[in-house]
Amino acid sequence: MSRGPNRSVSTKKLVDKIEKMTKEKITKEKVVSLDDYRNLKKRDEPKTILVVDDDETMRQALKRIFEGEGYRVLVAADGTQLSQVLDEGPLELIVLDIGLPWINGFELCKLLKENDDLKKIPLVFISAKTSEFDVRRGFEVGADDYIKKPFNLDEVKNTVRTLLKIR
Repeated sequence: MSRGPNRSVSTKKLVDKIEKMTKEKITKEKVVSLDDYRNLKKRDEPKTILVVDDDETMRQALKRIFEGEGYRVLVAADGTQLSQVLDEGPLELIVLDIGLPWINGFELCKLLKENDDLKKIPLVFISAKTSEFDVRRGFEVGADDYIKKPFNLDEVKNTVRTLLKIR
């Protein structure tokens, strides 16, 4: 049965049925909340840790340890390199040595904690300075934890994991 050239096919009813079925199926689909989506997105992006230590071997060892745990790691040898690295993305944790040239770790920690954009970032000292005076001073200038060298690998991993969860 052929239709002539003057005869048009009405698709309005078909389009209406398709739209109705589509709407019904969409309303039955589980909708993901924006918060759930953001949390999922955050899990996909590794947290960034900054390691500041003037000893190249220690810097690279900590970098390998943290990367092995799935973190993104930035490194700096001193305060000057730190100022260059700060623009490389948001930081979630800072690991800082005390025995740095020019500006020591205590002074650097104090400067970081006085900065409105950086003061809430957890900071951990990992240092060979192990006296009670040095540890107390570390907390006084704003450290969230203090790990003495030589350190226990599990202690470092657990400390970082805990501080990142708390944040």
